[in-house]
Amino acid sequence: MASFYARAFGPAILLLAGVTGAVASNAPSLCVIVPHFKDEYWLSVGYGLEQAADTAGAELLTFESGGYHSVERQIELLQTCLEAGSDAILLGAVSAHDEGLVDAVVAAEKRVPVLALVNELAAPGLSGWIGVDWRAMGGAVGEFLAARAQAEGRPLTAVLVTGPTESGWAPILDEGLAEGLAHSPVEIVATYRADTGLREQLREVEQALAEHLDVDVLIGSAPAIEGAMALIRRLPEGAHRPMLVATYISHSVLRGLRGGQVAMVPFDDPIAQGRAGVDLALRAISGESFPGLSGPVIVSVTTGTPDVQRIELSPSGFFPALQ
Repeated sequence: MASFYARAFGPAILLLAGVTGAVASNAPSLCVIVPHFKDEYWLSVGYGLEQAADTAGAELLTFESGGYHSVERQIELLQTCLEAGSDAILLGAVSAHDEGLVDAVVAAEKRVPVLALVNELAAPGLSGWIGVDWRAMGGAVGEFLAARAQAEGRPLTAVLVTGPTESGWAPILDEGLAEGLAHSPVEIVATYRADTGLREQLREVEQALAEHLDVDVLIGSAPAIEGAMALIRRLPEGAHRPMLVATYISHSVLRGLRGGQVAMVPFDDPIAQGRAGVDLALRAISGESFPGLSGPVIVSVTTGTPDVQRIELSPSGFFPALQ
C-alpha cells in the first residue's frame, strides 16, 4: 500500500507535520464551501479536511451550497465565512467563470486568503488551488478506451453522462476525454448533463440507455455510474450491457471496480485533496501563496488490478459536520 500512495500523492499533501505545532495554540478558523455532499466524492474530500483540521488543531466551518446551480448561495456563503471571522476560505466552486462569483471571491481575498478546492476557479489572486487537472482525468479515460478499442480490434460507441457546463470540472474533463480519444475508433455519440446528485444523474442515464440501446460504453460521473449499475442489474438475462467507465471515484464506483461492474476510473485521491486543502490554507494564513495546482498524482485504476484493493475513501457512515 505504501508504494501505491507514494505514486498517487503529490508533494503538497505531505506537509501537515510542518504546521501542526505552529497552529495548535492559535486555533485558526477555516471556512469550507462545497457544492454539495449528494455526490459521495465530496464525502471523502470532507473526511480529509476534518482529519487534517483535527490534527492541526484548527476550527473547520463547513457549508453546502446546494448543487452546481446554486451560485448565488455560494456568493452568500462567502460573506457568511467573512462575518464568522474565518482566517481562510476553501471554495469548491460551482462555476469556474461566473462573474458574480469571481467578483465575490476577489472581494473576499482582500480580507482573507481564498483557495480553490477541487474545482477550477478563474479568479485572480487566489492563494492556491488544491485539486487535479480535470483535463488529465478525462484524458486518462480516453486513453483507456482507445486502448480497449485497439485490443478488441473494432470501433466502440459511447455515451457520456456528466456534470453541468457551468461547473469547474465537467467541460474541462470533456476536453481531456476528446484529446484522449483523438485518432481512435471510439465515438461519443451523445452527451447528457445534470447536477451530480444521484437522482439527477440517474435520470440522464435512463435517457441515454433508452436512446442508445446498443451503445458499447457508458462513461459517467460517479453518481451516473452508481445509477447505471443499479439499472443494469435489473436487465433480463441476455440483454445488452454496456461497459461502465467512471470519470472519478466514489464509494459506489469503488464497489463496482472491486466487483467487476466498472472497468476503469482515474483515481485522484479525494481524501488527500482534503488534507492538502487544510495544509495550504493554514500556510496561506501565514502569508504563503501557492500558484498553480497542488494535489495528488492521477492513477488510472482498472478492475482486477491490485491497486483497486488499496484505494481508501471516507469510512462508511461518515458525514461532515455542517453549519
